[in-house]
Amino acid sequence: LTSRKLINSEDSCVDEALWGLVRATGGLSLLRGHRVVVRSDLQSLKGKVALLSGGGSGHEPAHGGYIGAGMLSAAVAGGVFASPPPTSILAAILSLHNAGASGILLIVKNYTGDRLNFGLAAEQARNHGVAVDMVIVAEDCAFDRPSKAGRRGLCGTVFIHKLAGALAEEGCSLDQIVSKVTEVLKGIGTLGVSLSPCSVPGCLPSFELPPGDMELGLGIHGEPGIRRSKVSSADEVVRTMIEHMTNPNSQSHLPLQSGDTVVLCVNNLGALSCLEMSVVTRATISCLEARGVVVARTMTGSFMTSLEMAGVSLTLMKADQEVLTLFDARTSAPAWPNLSSVSVSGRSCVTEAPVMSSKPQDDTQNEGPLSPVMRKALEKICSTLLEKQEELNSLDRTAGDGDCGNTHAQAARAIQEWLQGHVVPGCPGRLLSILAGLLEEKMGGSSGALYSLFLTAAAGHMTEGRSNTAAWATAMHAGTQAMRRCKSRECFNVYNVCLWSFGGNLANSKCLKPLKRRVLEQTASGVESTRDLTARAGRASYIAADRVTLPDPGAVAVAAIFTAVMETLQTGS
Repeated sequence: LTSRKLINSEDSCVDEALWGLVRATGGLSLLRGHRVVVRSDLQSLKGKVALLSGGGSGHEPAHGGYIGAGMLSAAVAGGVFASPPPTSILAAILSLHNAGASGILLIVKNYTGDRLNFGLAAEQARNHGVAVDMVIVAEDCAFDRPSKAGRRGLCGTVFIHKLAGALAEEGCSLDQIVSKVTEVLKGIGTLGVSLSPCSVPGCLPSFELPPGDMELGLGIHGEPGIRRSKVSSADEVVRTMIEHMTNPNSQSHLPLQSGDTVVLCVNNLGALSCLEMSVVTRATISCLEARGVVVARTMTGSFMTSLEMAGVSLTLMKADQEVLTLFDARTSAPAWPNLSSVSVSGRSCVTEAPVMSSKPQDDTQNEGPLSPVMRKALEKICSTLLEKQEELNSLDRTAGDGDCGNTHAQAARAIQEWLQGHVVPGCPGRLLSILAGLLEEKMGGSSGALYSLFLTAAAGHMTEGRSNTAAWATAMHAGTQAMRRCKSRECFNVYNVCLWSFGGNLANSKCLKPLKRRVLEQTASGVESTRDLTARAGRASYIAADRVTLPDPGAVAVAAIFTAVMETLQTGS
């Protein structure tokens, strides 16, 4: 199990992670003999309230990443998902007190171990004459009827770090800070959802979650949630989360009404991609605005994680102008994001694009004698590419990113959509121009550029009055030449082996049946020859040649297109 995590050992990973944090951050240092990270400039705390937080490791960047001017003064780390010992907490408190802090505020998540150990250290510190107080963060919205232990402390803790830190930097007293953050806590709520469990180094996953299922309302220590369901769309998941968080029938709900202003935190629990996080962020902002809620600020990223859990939590904090001012105050904490102070809601998010010339496919077209057969050929091409989507993806996974089938399917669907609302022009060159524009815009990737380049060059050699096999062969030749001019010959051999064989047969054929036979034979031969090609460009060029032994998916796609064309022509003949 250790080998599944990039660590040296289960026993040393926490200490090594803390060393990694302080070595990389100039404003932090370790308290000798303890898992305590402190500000390097402790002398700057003289006369001010110092803030101390902490808890089990595995939630990085919490809590060490939030140490700095304007946030925490120190953080105590326990083992992975284990509360830190009172001796280390007390050592941290005394270090801050000895630096001249006027008081120490402990910010503690509502877990039994943390409350006991921080509470014990606080009592011991008072016996040393230290002015110390403790704020318990308990903003979890998961349980309709919380147990006697109360609501759990989750990512909302980071908001309290920020607000309390700003108040301390302003010189507020310990009592003033406690009073303010206690008031703000009433308007904070958090709920999480996950697509996978996590595992403590050296241990089995914390719970079993079958593929395709998700867990709602889970905690940050790998404990299961309150409800399990099938994974649905991001919009639906976010809507479910917001509805649960604000359900007035739940004792843990966050009272949220139309017209309220909130700060939103979309927190990656560990393993979601940045792309997924942005999708969830958009969905959450849209969901809140649809309910009449004003989103003043949004922070998206990893703020309080649960090791490698593939999940996300949403935290909402009701905010007035005073809270927003504290939230916007500067901090040197390394994990705090560089946020804009411009309100999210009400801001224009679109910049006008320059006026472009009208696309060919937008022009009115006239049908001609060739229009029916060209439409049938396009329909056959589209259905063929959609059928081959997974086959092309499978081939592409050996040498690329596994999306060749998807990009060709995108092109097929774009053409199908265009066919539903347009006539096929009688001029083949006009049709090729239209297809070039469609694929340039809709297909994407290198394939989209290649097809568009080929079709654009070929289009100029086709007119309504000149559309015999010789003209098509000339057009094919022009397209392949354009591709070769733009990149190296080797790069496009995967396409050219099929394009050249098709074009050459067109130029030398007067009868359809032998033409079809030769095209199919030579395109099949061309596809097979790509097994031995060495990639000079694209993602495949980064992979060892001996690992790429299958036909190139681009060549397979081109061969499928030509086969579809020939079958259509033979049926039409």
